[in-house]
Amino acid sequence: MSTARIYQRPKNSMSSGRARTSIWVLEFAPAEAKRPDPLTGWAGSGDTNDQVRLTFPTQAAAIAYAERQGLAFTVVAAPERTLKLQSYADNFR
Repeated sequence: MSTARIYQRPKNSMSSGRARTSIWVLEFAPAEAKRPDPLTGWAGSGDTNDQVRLTFPTQAAAIAYAERQGLAFTVVAAPERTLKLQSYADNFR
């Protein structure tokens, strides 16, 4: 049985926009460890589920899909948003 992780995408720290942060993602846990390719040195494995990333509009839809497919899953809570409120004058104190 495959195990999956359901989480909500965090805000990109490199931009101020909040696009695609309401989307819930289902990812499969790796079934085997990655190993370096002897020819290229790139890390890889024979596990193709590592390439699958499913998106859902709500957490309930992601959970319903996992239950319908018989997947064991864990829901990771979204990180709490913290606002750092400061004024421009604080730069000169």
